[in-house]
Amino acid sequence: MKTRKLLPFALGLSLLLLAASTGLAEEGAAAPAQETLFETIKNGGALIMTIWLVILGTSATMVTLVIQNFFTLRAAKLAPPTLVESLTSLIAAGNYQEAWETCNANENYIANVLKAGLSRLGRGKEAVEDALSEHGLREATLIRTRNSYLSVIGVVSPMIGLLGTVIGMIGAFSVLAGSGISDPRALSGKIGEVLIATASGLFIAIPAFVFYYIFRNRAQMAIVHADDVVNTLVRDLPYEELAGVKIGEAFSSGTTGAVEEAGQSRKVSVALSTNCPICNGAIDAGQNPCPHCGATLQWQQ
Repeated sequence: MKTRKLLPFALGLSLLLLAASTGLAEEGAAAPAQETLFETIKNGGALIMTIWLVILGTSATMVTLVIQNFFTLRAAKLAPPTLVESLTSLIAAGNYQEAWETCNANENYIANVLKAGLSRLGRGKEAVEDALSEHGLREATLIRTRNSYLSVIGVVSPMIGLLGTVIGMIGAFSVLAGSGISDPRALSGKIGEVLIATASGLFIAIPAFVFYYIFRNRAQMAIVHADDVVNTLVRDLPYEELAGVKIGEAFSSGTTGAVEEAGQSRKVSVALSTNCPICNGAIDAGQNPCPHCGATLQWQQ
């Protein structure tokens, strides 16, 4: 789900969270003429207003991350069943270039990792496994990094709220130093107002930490599932038969000529073979050129 679409909803929910924290902080106040939250922010000056804007932005970011992770950190999102089924059929039929193109047309964990492995298919099993491991680690790091921002918000938001409280307390004690304790009830009400910032920070931090640990475990389970799917897809690849074959963007830009210069024949027997000697893709007898790699074949009668 795109961040731009989530922002209005996230801002609205953030305002509700801040209103809830404000309501709890103001509950039971003894002052007859209680200031509203917006009046308190307005009367606090530019610095207090800036701190509250930061708290609101932090809350909106937390809500956005929670919604995004809820939809993206799923096994079906990292390894969509329809995509897995399509790749399984293509690889089983020897259509490795089509499998690479299918991965290239999709943006998810399994597509990005498998695409890297298929691009090194002609270099042998060890090269493919290294590519899968390297890109799997990269994709997993990106997923975990997005979730780690929730932990950062959980640490920072109480400190931002505490900063607002400290600044408000400085103002309250400045008033106390100038006029003395002529009205204790008004002073206690003022202190209660500045504590709203700390309460708001905690209202953001607590759910941020809870969802961070939930999504961390959820991401790990989804990544393990996706890795198992990738390993299953490449388990029975004929690496020795595909030595020297190039899969990927270079496949249709003269790669077949380089293979032929290496001494690989393009002659195919109509009676005995229905596989392209260049890419090992399944072809019909007499078909020319190869529909997979575009190589011109010499059919023998």
